[in-house]
Parts: sequence; C-alpha cells; structure tokens
Amino acid sequence: MQTNPTFSTPKFPVSTKSLHAELKRRVNEYLDQQGVIGTGNFKLFSKAIILISLFVITYVHLVFFTPPVFFAILECAFFGCLIAAIGFNVMHDGSHGSFSKYAWLNKLASSSISVLGASRFMWGMKHVTIHHTYTNIDGVDDDIEVGVLMRMAPTQKHYLVHRFQHVYFWVLYMLLYIFWIFFADYKKYFSKKIGSISFKSMTFMEHFEFWAVKLYHATVFVALPIYMLGWVSWLVGFLVATFVAGFVLSIVFQLAHTVDETEFPIAIQPENRMPDEFAAHQIQTTANFATKSKMISWLVGGLNFQIEHHLFPKISHVHYPAISKIVKEACADFKLKYIEYPTVGSAIKAHVNFLRSMSKPAVV
Repeated sequence: MQTNPTFSTPKFPVSTKSLHAELKRRVNEYLDQQGVIGTGNFKLFSKAIILISLFVITYVHLVFFTPPVFFAILECAFFGCLIAAIGFNVMHDGSHGSFSKYAWLNKLASSSISVLGASRFMWGMKHVTIHHTYTNIDGVDDDIEVGVLMRMAPTQKHYLVHRFQHVYFWVLYMLLYIFWIFFADYKKYFSKKIGSISFKSMTFMEHFEFWAVKLYHATVFVALPIYMLGWVSWLVGFLVATFVAGFVLSIVFQLAHTVDETEFPIAIQPENRMPDEFAAHQIQTTANFATKSKMISWLVGGLNFQIEHHLFPKISHVHYPAISKIVKEACADFKLKYIEYPTVGSAIKAHVNFLRSMSKPAVV
C-alpha cells in the first residue's frame, strides 16, 4: 500500500512486554496441544457448500420458477440473508487467508465476493489492509467514514442532521449493499484512493477482474431478471434482497466497533504515534456480542468474536470460541477491558446509544 504524499498513516509503538507476542505464544501453544491448524475445517467447508448451493437454488427459483408474490418477497429476503452469510462465512475468511491451508482455496473463497458483485481488490485494500490495521482511527479507517449523514467518531464534524442519526440509521444501513456495488467500488477505482489513502496501481488482471465482475453482476442480477420477470417485479425483488443484505452486513460490522465502550484513539503529535501497541489498540476499539449463541456464530461466520478476529485474522472463525478464553485471560493479565455484550439486542442497544451520543455536538 502506498500512502498519499500529503497524508501519513500513524505508527504503533513497540512494547518491550508485547501483548501481541504473548497472545500469539498462548494461542499457538493451544493449537499445538490440540493438534489442529488455525485454518478452516470440514465444518467450514460444508457450511460454504450449503450456503452457496442455497444461493444458486434460490436465484434460479426466483428468476425461472417465480413463486406467488408473497412467497417471492419472502424468498428475496432470504436471498438477501444468503448474500450476507456468504460474505461473512466464505469470502471473509478467504480474504484473510484463513479459510484453508491452501492458497488457491483461499483465493477461491475470497472470490465469492465477485459472485455478489463487489470488487475483491477494493475489499482487500479497504478491509484487510486498512481497517484491520487502523481500526477506529478517524481519517484513516474507511469503515467509520460514512459521510455527512452519519457521525461515527467523536473527532468528526457535527452537522445538524446528526441529531436524528440514531433514528434514521436503519434506513441508511439498508442502502449499504446498493451503495457498495453501484457507487463505492467505482469511486475507489477512479480516484485510486480509499478514504485518505492512495492504493497501489492495479495490474492488468485486476482491472480486468473489476470490470468483468461488474458486467457479470449487471447481467445476472439486473438484465436477465428484468428480461424474465419484467421491470417492476425485478425492482421490487432486487430492493428487498439488497435492503436485507445491506442491513445485515452493516449492523454486524458496526456492532463490532461503534458501540458505547469502544474507543477512538488519536495519534500523539508531532510523532504521529498511537498511544498503545497494536494488540492493545485492537482490543480497545473492538467488541464481541452473543458469543454464547452457536446459531449467531454459525450465521455471522464468527464475527460476533470480533476481538479474536482482529487479533488473529489468519485463524479461521471456527476456532474463535476456544481461543476467546485465552484472549480473556490475557486481557485480565494486562489489565485491559474485554468488551462483550451478551446478546445481539444488547449490542444493538449499545450501538444506538453510541449513535445518540455522537448526535450531539462535541463539548469543547
């Protein structure tokens, strides 16, 4: 990644008693004792097959064997959930190289984002490189740069419209998927920037893949359904599916970083250095939710164990319940708060409270 000449990304201090090193030692020791590797296993592979098969079957049934209106709308909502589930469970692990011990299988899994119409290159730069390094750092982490309609960090400028963001965020989140596919990818592509950070020049194949994915998506999810179903039926079904997908994707990722107790550290100047080492920063800016629910963990690909994911992105989510115990113990040893909400409902409440607090001007 190359940075904008007028913008310098902050650095993390090196600690003599490194929390990150200690966490790695403990987790690697656990994996060795259990005799397992940190990547995905049969449970993950079978889940990927189930989700992708349901995705294809649902698409074919909707487009070529369309059920009555009421059931079609329900099926479109289910299709939207499948879009999010594939993103959480297959693409996400693949993009981090944790889906499989084989590089080609990780690439295949990460390429499932193309099936959903998004750019694998842009996602990799935005999420894997930038978000996972500079979590909750205003001006760098693009995940908290929503635009003028939402204030997602204490240091962001307050506008009058933000007074109601804890009310209208539900609608904005539903628009995420459409915005991502039809605007955000293109903005990044033509500006060659993700937020304030310029990214490396794309290769010929990366350019080719970008446009091939966009053409595929326009054909399979726009042109063909319109031809088979008509304009109105396509539009209703497309909006239902994308609104559901957008909301589910948005809320799961927002519950991980923009809640009551997560922090938004500011670099110390003029050194442009973060106040805490990398692992401590990740723990302070990240939260877990509903970790005792096996169903939630299965559906969201372990992203309810977001702390473990940010500390060990190259370990598959199927191992997070086990290593979370190790992380909790380390947090206690290093006197760091381990932020966790017991249910999805309590996490959503914490997110709404955070948005409400950000809806008010900063106290000078």
